[in-house]
Amino acid sequence: MDTVTIDRPPPTGEGLTFEKVWAMFQETDRIMKENAERQKEMDRRMKEEREEMDRKMKEENAESWKKTERFFKKLGKQMGDLHNRFGEMAEHLVAPSIHKRFNELGYHFSSAAQGGYIVRDSNDKILTQVDILLENHDYIMAVEVKATVRPQDIEHHIKRLEILKEYRSKFNDTRIIQGAIAGAIFGNEEKKAVIEAGFYALVQSGDTMKIEIPEGFVPREF
Repeated sequence: MDTVTIDRPPPTGEGLTFEKVWAMFQETDRIMKENAERQKEMDRRMKEEREEMDRKMKEENAESWKKTERFFKKLGKQMGDLHNRFGEMAEHLVAPSIHKRFNELGYHFSSAAQGGYIVRDSNDKILTQVDILLENHDYIMAVEVKATVRPQDIEHHIKRLEILKEYRSKFNDTRIIQGAIAGAIFGNEEKKAVIEAGFYALVQSGDTMKIEIPEGFVPREF
Protein backbone atom coordinates (compact mmCIF):
# COMPACT_ATOMS: atom_id res chain seq x y z
CA MET A 1 0.00 0.00 0.00
CA ASP A 2 1.35 3.38 -0.95
CA THR A 3 1.72 5.96 1.82
CA VAL A 4 0.09 9.32 1.14
CA THR A 5 1.86 12.31 2.63
CA ILE A 6 -0.01 15.64 3.04
CA ASP A 7 2.17 18.67 3.35
CA ARG A 8 0.72 21.09 6.07
CA PRO A 9 2.53 24.35 6.55
CA PRO A 10 3.48 25.25 10.12
CA PRO A 11 1.25 27.78 11.85
CA THR A 12 2.45 31.28 11.27
CA GLY A 13 -0.12 33.21 13.45
CA GLU A 14 -1.28 35.19 10.52
CA GLY A 15 -4.89 35.20 11.85
CA LEU A 16 -3.91 36.59 15.36
CA THR A 17 -3.51 40.34 15.14
CA PHE A 18 -2.93 43.02 17.81
CA GLU A 19 -6.46 44.25 17.32
CA LYS A 20 -7.85 40.79 17.95
CA VAL A 21 -5.71 40.30 21.09
CA TRP A 22 -6.70 43.75 22.37
CA ALA A 23 -10.34 42.95 21.71
CA MET A 24 -9.98 39.72 23.68
CA PHE A 25 -8.47 41.62 26.62
CA GLN A 26 -11.26 44.18 26.47
CA GLU A 27 -13.91 41.48 26.40
CA THR A 28 -12.25 39.66 29.30
CA ASP A 29 -12.06 42.94 31.26
CA ARG A 30 -15.73 43.63 30.50
CA ILE A 31 -16.76 40.20 31.73
CA MET A 32 -14.68 40.59 34.91
CA LYS A 33 -16.22 44.01 35.57
CA GLU A 34 -19.72 42.63 35.03
CA ASN A 35 -18.99 39.77 37.40
CA ALA A 36 -17.60 42.23 39.96
CA GLU A 37 -20.74 44.40 39.62
CA ARG A 38 -22.98 41.34 40.01
CA GLN A 39 -21.02 40.28 43.11
CA LYS A 40 -21.26 43.82 44.50
CA GLU A 41 -25.00 43.82 43.88
CA MET A 42 -25.35 40.42 45.57
CA ASP A 43 -23.34 41.66 48.57
CA ARG A 44 -25.54 44.78 48.78
CA ARG A 45 -28.73 42.71 48.71
CA MET A 46 -27.40 40.28 51.30
CA LYS A 47 -26.43 43.22 53.54
CA GLU A 48 -29.90 44.73 53.17
CA GLU A 49 -31.51 41.40 53.95
CA ARG A 50 -29.35 40.97 57.06
CA GLU A 51 -30.15 44.51 58.19
CA GLU A 52 -33.85 43.91 57.61
CA MET A 53 -33.71 40.66 59.58
CA ASP A 54 -31.83 42.41 62.39
CA ARG A 55 -34.39 45.22 62.42
CA LYS A 56 -37.31 42.80 62.56
CA MET A 57 -35.65 40.79 65.33
CA LYS A 58 -35.01 43.97 67.32
CA GLU A 59 -38.62 45.06 66.86
CA GLU A 60 -39.90 41.63 67.86
CA ASN A 61 -37.57 41.53 70.88
CA ALA A 62 -38.56 45.07 71.87
CA GLU A 63 -42.24 44.24 71.61
CA SER A 64 -41.71 41.00 73.50
CA TRP A 65 -39.86 42.91 76.25
CA LYS A 66 -42.63 45.51 76.42
CA LYS A 67 -45.21 42.74 76.83
CA THR A 68 -43.09 41.14 79.56
CA GLU A 69 -42.63 44.49 81.27
CA ARG A 70 -46.39 45.20 81.16
CA PHE A 71 -47.08 41.74 82.56
CA PHE A 72 -44.74 42.21 85.53
CA LYS A 73 -46.05 45.71 86.21
CA LYS A 74 -49.58 44.34 86.29
CA LEU A 75 -48.48 41.43 88.44
CA GLY A 76 -46.60 43.78 90.78
CA LYS A 77 -49.69 45.94 91.19
CA GLN A 78 -51.85 42.91 91.89
CA MET A 79 -49.33 41.60 94.42
CA GLY A 80 -49.08 45.06 95.98
CA ASP A 81 -52.87 45.28 96.31
CA LEU A 82 -52.96 41.79 97.78
CA HIS A 83 -50.15 42.66 100.20
CA ASN A 84 -51.97 45.83 101.28
CA ARG A 85 -55.19 43.91 101.89
CA PHE A 86 -53.26 41.29 103.79
CA GLY A 87 -51.64 44.07 105.84
CA GLU A 88 -55.05 45.55 106.62
CA MET A 89 -56.30 42.12 107.69
CA ALA A 90 -53.27 41.73 109.94
CA GLU A 91 -53.89 45.17 111.43
CA HIS A 92 -57.51 44.28 112.21
CA LEU A 93 -56.28 41.06 113.77
CA VAL A 94 -53.82 42.90 116.00
CA ALA A 95 -55.78 45.97 117.08
CA PRO A 96 -58.71 44.62 119.12
CA SER A 97 -56.64 42.87 121.78
CA ILE A 98 -53.23 44.48 121.57
CA HIS A 99 -53.76 46.76 124.57
CA LYS A 100 -54.61 43.69 126.64
CA ARG A 101 -51.32 42.04 125.65
CA PHE A 102 -49.37 45.08 126.80
CA ASN A 103 -51.45 45.48 129.94
CA GLU A 104 -50.33 41.99 130.91
CA LEU A 105 -46.84 43.54 131.03
CA GLY A 106 -48.03 46.36 133.30
CA TYR A 107 -48.59 49.20 130.85
CA HIS A 108 -52.29 49.91 131.59
CA PHE A 109 -53.39 51.10 128.17
CA SER A 110 -57.11 51.72 127.98
CA SER A 111 -57.47 51.20 124.20
CA ALA A 112 -55.67 51.33 120.87
CA ALA A 113 -56.00 54.09 118.30
CA GLN A 114 -56.47 52.15 115.10
CA GLY A 115 -56.54 53.33 111.52
CA GLY A 116 -53.26 55.18 111.35
CA TYR A 117 -51.90 58.01 113.45
CA ILE A 118 -50.53 60.63 111.04
CA VAL A 119 -47.83 63.16 111.84
CA ARG A 120 -47.84 66.29 109.65
CA ASP A 121 -45.61 69.34 109.46
CA SER A 122 -46.74 72.97 109.43
CA ASN A 123 -47.41 72.75 105.68
CA ASP A 124 -49.70 69.75 106.19
CA LYS A 125 -47.13 67.42 104.64
CA ILE A 126 -47.18 63.88 106.04
CA LEU A 127 -43.95 63.17 107.95
CA THR A 128 -44.82 59.70 109.16
CA GLN A 129 -47.70 57.41 110.03
CA VAL A 130 -48.17 54.89 112.83
CA ASP A 131 -50.48 51.92 112.27
CA ILE A 132 -51.59 51.52 115.89
CA LEU A 133 -50.93 53.94 118.75
CA LEU A 134 -51.43 53.12 122.43
CA GLU A 135 -51.15 55.81 125.12
CA ASN A 136 -51.35 56.26 128.86
CA HIS A 137 -50.06 58.86 131.31
CA ASP A 138 -46.43 57.69 131.07
CA TYR A 139 -45.98 55.84 127.77
CA ILE A 140 -46.72 55.97 124.08
CA MET A 141 -46.48 52.65 122.24
CA ALA A 142 -46.17 52.88 118.46
CA VAL A 143 -46.96 49.61 116.69
CA GLU A 144 -46.10 48.91 113.05
CA VAL A 145 -48.13 46.10 111.49
CA LYS A 146 -46.77 44.10 108.55
CA ALA A 147 -48.14 41.17 106.61
CA THR A 148 -44.54 39.97 106.28
CA VAL A 149 -41.79 41.51 108.42
CA ARG A 150 -38.62 42.46 106.51
CA PRO A 151 -35.24 43.64 107.86
CA GLN A 152 -35.75 47.13 106.43
CA ASP A 153 -38.94 47.52 108.48
CA ILE A 154 -36.79 47.89 111.59
CA GLU A 155 -34.86 50.92 110.31
CA HIS A 156 -38.08 52.45 109.04
CA HIS A 157 -39.68 52.07 112.47
CA ILE A 158 -36.69 53.63 114.23
CA LYS A 159 -36.98 56.65 111.93
CA ARG A 160 -40.74 56.73 112.50
CA LEU A 161 -40.35 56.89 116.27
CA GLU A 162 -37.65 59.54 116.04
CA ILE A 163 -40.03 61.72 114.02
CA LEU A 164 -42.86 61.02 116.48
CA LYS A 165 -40.62 61.96 119.42
CA GLU A 166 -39.56 65.24 117.80
CA TYR A 167 -43.16 66.07 116.95
CA ARG A 168 -44.48 65.39 120.45
CA SER A 169 -41.64 67.36 121.99
CA LYS A 170 -42.96 70.48 120.30
CA PHE A 171 -46.05 70.16 122.51
CA ASN A 172 -43.97 69.53 125.66
CA ASP A 173 -45.02 65.89 125.64
CA THR A 174 -42.30 64.18 127.69
CA ARG A 175 -43.82 60.72 127.77
CA ILE A 176 -41.59 57.75 126.96
CA ILE A 177 -42.08 56.42 123.44
CA GLN A 178 -41.50 52.76 122.75
CA GLY A 179 -42.11 50.60 119.71
CA ALA A 180 -43.38 47.23 118.56
CA ILE A 181 -43.56 45.43 115.25
CA ALA A 182 -46.34 42.94 114.56
CA GLY A 183 -46.30 40.47 111.71
CA ALA A 184 -48.64 37.84 110.33
CA ILE A 185 -45.54 36.20 108.85
CA PHE A 186 -42.53 36.60 111.10
CA GLY A 187 -39.27 34.77 110.36
CA ASN A 188 -36.92 33.80 113.17
CA GLU A 189 -34.10 36.03 111.90
CA GLU A 190 -36.42 39.00 111.52
CA LYS A 191 -37.87 38.38 114.97
CA LYS A 192 -34.38 38.29 116.47
CA ALA A 193 -33.44 41.54 114.70
CA VAL A 194 -36.60 43.27 115.94
CA ILE A 195 -35.90 42.27 119.53
CA GLU A 196 -32.23 43.26 119.29
CA ALA A 197 -33.35 46.69 118.05
CA GLY A 198 -35.33 47.10 121.31
CA PHE A 199 -38.79 46.61 119.83
CA TYR A 200 -41.47 44.25 121.06
CA ALA A 201 -42.15 41.45 118.58
CA LEU A 202 -45.82 40.56 118.18
CA VAL A 203 -46.38 37.25 116.42
CA GLN A 204 -49.53 35.51 115.32
CA SER A 205 -50.88 32.91 117.71
CA GLY A 206 -54.12 31.31 116.57
CA ASP A 207 -56.68 34.06 115.98
CA THR A 208 -54.81 36.65 118.05
CA MET A 209 -51.30 37.97 118.67
CA LYS A 210 -48.78 37.30 121.40
CA ILE A 211 -45.71 39.22 122.53
CA GLU A 212 -42.50 37.24 122.60
CA ILE A 213 -40.12 38.60 125.23
CA PRO A 214 -36.79 36.81 125.71
CA GLU A 215 -35.02 36.88 129.04
CA GLY A 216 -33.14 40.11 129.62
CA PHE A 217 -35.07 42.09 127.02
CA VAL A 218 -35.05 45.85 127.60
CA PRO A 219 -37.33 47.93 125.36
CA ARG A 220 -35.72 50.90 123.65
CA GLU A 221 -36.94 54.32 124.71
CA PHE A 222 -37.28 57.38 122.54
